[in-house]
Amino acid sequence: MSEARGSRAKGFAIVALAYVVALGAGWGVYAAVAGRVSPIWAFAAADAAATFVVFVFSVFCNNSSVYDPYWSVAPMAIAPAIALVLGGSGAVLPRQIAVNALVLAWGARLTWNWARGWEGLGHEDFRYVDLRRTTGRAYWLVSLLGLHFMPTVSVYLGCLSLFPALATGTRPLGPLDAAGLVVAAGAIALEARADNELRAFRRSNTIKGKILDTGVWSYCRHPNYLGEIGFWWGLFLFALAADPNAWWASVGPLWITSLFAFISIPLMDKRSLGRRPGYADHMKRIPALLPRLPRKSET
Repeated sequence: MSEARGSRAKGFAIVALAYVVALGAGWGVYAAVAGRVSPIWAFAAADAAATFVVFVFSVFCNNSSVYDPYWSVAPMAIAPAIALVLGGSGAVLPRQIAVNALVLAWGARLTWNWARGWEGLGHEDFRYVDLRRTTGRAYWLVSLLGLHFMPTVSVYLGCLSLFPALATGTRPLGPLDAAGLVVAAGAIALEARADNELRAFRRSNTIKGKILDTGVWSYCRHPNYLGEIGFWWGLFLFALAADPNAWWASVGPLWITSLFAFISIPLMDKRSLGRRPGYADHMKRIPALLPRLPRKSET
């Protein structure tokens, strides 16, 4: 037991080092290109540099799961940086405070959820293990492009809403801000409850193949994904509140919604169909994302 704890602690130390180095690299790249390109592209370059540093650590550790917390860690650095570096006198301070607080609450909770379930560098996400088997020598190229940079691009697209919300948008607070607060905070609460219910189920369940269909999991099959999607739409509402012309920022939540709806959910459902005998009936009774009262099992 003590050996496992020591190994886990060592893994956390390596991952923490990777992210500190990545933050430094990102800031250095931003400082080098700021003023030469638009702020959006400057932050994108910094994000890419940080991602590449994490990828190097993934290769060094022979474990692509080193990247797993990047999804939640990166926005916690990007949001305050945008507010501090780009937020001039026209930015609305209460909106900046609210959006940064929401991003921090979302990111810290999601990162903690990853940390408490992470088993250390000896464990790698099952999807990455499958990719190793199917891609062979091309695995690390696939990992670089598909497991590291594609999620980074997805998260950065979601973070586009932060530019009008925290820096360029100057409209005073209004009803859309209230809507954004309700949607984003509600999404964080939903995702937190879904993750806690799933964790409790995994720790207490002793029946192989049993399906979690209680609590928020009785209304849709993937309430954690619904919460994640809702958070990014909440940020987009703040962007529109700050700048009514910021419709271009919708590319982020639209992309993230599509990512979950057409990639993540089908993949997880396919895996559950192979592992849980009653999952086909479960899929008939309970929708994937949009909640409804569960139907009775068909006889």
